Amino acid sequence: MIQAISFTLNDRPVTLRTDGERPLLWVLRTDLGLTGTKYGCGEGLCGACTVLIDDQATPACQVSVAKVAGSEVRTIEGLAKNGRLHPLQEAFVAHDALQCGFCTPGMILKAYGLLVSNPSPTRREIIDGMEDNLCRCGAQVRIVEAVQTAAKALKGGRP
Repeated sequence: MIQAISFTLNDRPVTLRTDGERPLLWVLRTDLGLTGTKYGCGEGLCGACTVLIDDQATPACQVSVAKVAGSEVRTIEGLAKNGRLHPLQEAFVAHDALQCGFCTPGMILKAYGLLVSNPSPTRREIIDGMEDNLCRCGAQVRIVEAVQTAAKALKGGRP
C-alpha cells in the first residue's frame, strides 16, 4: 500500500510516498540515489547494506521503509561532516582497510554502531562485533586495526 513515510536521512527530513513494505535498501539506492549502501546477499547475512537506524547498525535489506518512520537513518554518505571525513573513515584510509571497497560502507557503519555501544572495545570485542560483516578481500586485520585507531581518536566519545 502506498503511504507517506517521513524520517530523517543524513540529518535532513525526508518524506516519501511509496509502498511501506519496500526494503529500505531499495528506497535508499533507487528512490534516493544513495548507492553507498550496497546490495550483497539480500538476506541480512553479509553486512554490505548496513546503515544506522537511530545509531544502531542494521542491514537495510531486512527493514521495510515503513519501519523507519520517525527514525534517524544514516548512510555512509552522511557520515562525513562539513567536508571532513569521520574518524572511522580516516582510520580505514590510514590502515588501508579496504581493497575492492564493496564492504567498506557497511563495515564503517557497523564499526560506528559498535563504538556507540562500546566506546573502548578490546580487540576481541571488535572482532566479535564486526563478525557479521563479510570481507572477501582479506582486509580483516586492517579493519580491526582501523576500528582500534578510531576508538582511540574518539577517546571514548560519541562516534
